[in-house]
Amino acid sequence: MRAYVDAFNRHDLEGMLATLHSEVVHELNEGGVEVGIEAFRVFRQGMDVCYREQLRDVVFFENGDRGAIECFCEGEYLKTDGGLPEARGQRYSIRVAVFYEVREGKLGRVTSFYNLREWIAAVGG
Repeated sequence: MRAYVDAFNRHDLEGMLATLHSEVVHELNEGGVEVGIEAFRVFRQGMDVCYREQLRDVVFFENGDRGAIECFCEGEYLKTDGGLPEARGQRYSIRVAVFYEVREGKLGRVTSFYNLREWIAAVGG
C-alpha cells in the first residue's frame, strides 16, 4: 500500500496500476464495485480529469494480508463531476480511510471511504 500511496501522490497512474492484482476489486465510496485493472484505470483517468489530490498525514495499519490507511485527502476540484456541485477550482481537505487486502503480493482489494457531505460542504455545494 505504501507504493500505491507514493504513486498516487506523484500522480503516476501506471505506478498505481503496477501495485494492483490483475483482478483487483475496487469498492468505491457510496458507489459500486469494479473488478480488474482496466476498470481501475478508467476510474482513475476520470478522477484525474476532475480532481488534483494528495494524501497527507498517512497512517498505515497492517495485519497480515489486510490493512488500512487513515489520512487527509487534500485536493482541488477542477471539473464538475456528474451530479456533484459545480467545479470552480475549490480546494478541500477531508479525512479518508482506505481498506485493502493483499493477494499474491499485490493489492487485491481497495475500499475507499470518506464523508461525501463533508466534501460537498468543503467545495461550497
